[in-house]
Amino acid sequence: MAPKKVELDIAPLLSWFPVPGKIPVIAGPCSAETYDQVMEDAKAIAALGQVGIYRSGVWKPRTRPNSFEGNGILALEWLLEVRRVTGLLTAVEVANTEHVEDALKFGVDILWIGARTSVNPFSVQEIADSLKGVDVPVMVKNPINPDINLWIGALERINQAGIKKMAAIHRGFNNYESSHYRNSPRWEIPIQLMTAIPNIPLINDPSHITGNRELVPAVAQKALNLGMHGLMIETHPDPVNAWSDADQQVTPETLGKIIQDLTIRMSESKDREMLDRLIHLRRVIDSIDEELLQILAKRLKVIEEIGEHKKDHNITIFQLERWSEILNTRSELAEKLSLDTEFVKRIMSEIHKESIQIQTDMLKEK
Repeated sequence: MAPKKVELDIAPLLSWFPVPGKIPVIAGPCSAETYDQVMEDAKAIAALGQVGIYRSGVWKPRTRPNSFEGNGILALEWLLEVRRVTGLLTAVEVANTEHVEDALKFGVDILWIGARTSVNPFSVQEIADSLKGVDVPVMVKNPINPDINLWIGALERINQAGIKKMAAIHRGFNNYESSHYRNSPRWEIPIQLMTAIPNIPLINDPSHITGNRELVPAVAQKALNLGMHGLMIETHPDPVNAWSDADQQVTPETLGKIIQDLTIRMSESKDREMLDRLIHLRRVIDSIDEELLQILAKRLKVIEEIGEHKKDHNITIFQLERWSEILNTRSELAEKLSLDTEFVKRIMSEIHKESIQIQTDMLKEK
């Protein structure tokens, strides 16, 4: 079920996010490994003239111990130098009150809450409490679980702490099935977020979605096609030898090409002819949708009749053979109509789920 609209007091993205290029971009390494690596990367990014914010992992929440977990305060000192030398704003991930205090003490410009933290309301509230009275932009990544309400809740907690300079970051969700993506993009969830909080700036993180540098450009473009407002892309001067997430990082030079090749689409147009055509097509869609819903209502009415008939004759609700027949015949029809069969199966599964619920409720009636 789609979440209800949420009113948050959020400042416009461009009031705090520098955009030297054609779109808002955050870039930098997964981890701040060494001073030389950080400075080489930052200088190359700044030279592109297309990136406004330098990101780097200072504290790294690793899945297993004995992995590189960041340089902590030492890396914060390097970020001070990045800003002094390049003029780029700096951003780091924070997971607790101590991280927030240290980052602010060293003048970090922007904080973000990672996916492993946003999944836990207790941790988010702890960070929110530590931010009260502070004027610093905060970005919130989606939780690792595909739970839209957890994401909205994290944003609400930060906003209620008085933070108005905010953005959400879409970095994908844990995969439980085989996929060519590291994290499933589940595009419907960020779309739900934009629908629920229309004024939330939404940044896409194609690096964490793909886990593969070759796939970053395509996912970045798709995000912009869907109306997302900016990108966070991981870079490294020597990605192959990076200490963490080596496969998903690109060189600063590659980043420049990715940005240059992006097609920037407008959210609206003043072209009268184009708008008139769009309005006409939307009215056609409205008419078709009305027909669809009328047909769906008729189908569910028949489902009620089937339910009554099964109830009268003491027959089980779920009939495996019939369900298999529906899946097969509708898939065959979908192919004949040049429809995606998996799409049609998903639609039929949702209708079947509703049909099962209707008949279940009928059996409860006395």
